[in-house]
Amino acid sequence: MRNRERIIDAAREMAAEHGAEVSIDEVARRAGVGNATVYRHFHDRPALIREAIRSVMDRTAERAEEALTLSGPFDALCVFAHGAVEDRAGAMCGMLSANADEAEREHPDLRAARTRLEAGVATLLDRAREAGELRPDVGAGDLMFVLSQLARPLPGCTAALNDRYVHRHLQLFLEGLRAPARSPLPGSAATLEALRTP
Repeated sequence: MRNRERIIDAAREMAAEHGAEVSIDEVARRAGVGNATVYRHFHDRPALIREAIRSVMDRTAERAEEALTLSGPFDALCVFAHGAVEDRAGAMCGMLSANADEAEREHPDLRAARTRLEAGVATLLDRAREAGELRPDVGAGDLMFVLSQLARPLPGCTAALNDRYVHRHLQLFLEGLRAPARSPLPGSAATLEALRTP
């Protein structure tokens, strides 16, 4: 079971650092195992990607659920967001969209994990909004879009350099979500559904 976890962690890290086009060979090298070990656990690349995405979505959903137990709705939202960038949750989104057809994106395991995650995020935002701590023109898609962007290093930037600044930049963004809003946002609030629609 330890090798399986190492393979999934390696796939997540590689996706965050290099984007969607990581190969089984690269993942195996990062995990410190042979290709045969990867194929023993995952019969093909889509199965590996699906499991890596599902594991990250489940972990991020757990973070949302844990944050909901905290007092202070906006503080809970911040704790969740910082945890999600630690997990590089958003990096997996690009992996899925670039490498999967509709049937793969709607795999029951992924759909269940996505539903759980979206419910947790929506509840965090609703609580902060109802408490008057979150500006009203922000949607779950706005938050997840930024978390996705922060999870991936800029071109030419190493993952280590990205990790050095990600929490600082995330906090700058989160401060912009606080109510009362200092200025209106252009456009409409992004929904999670809108982020999935090409």
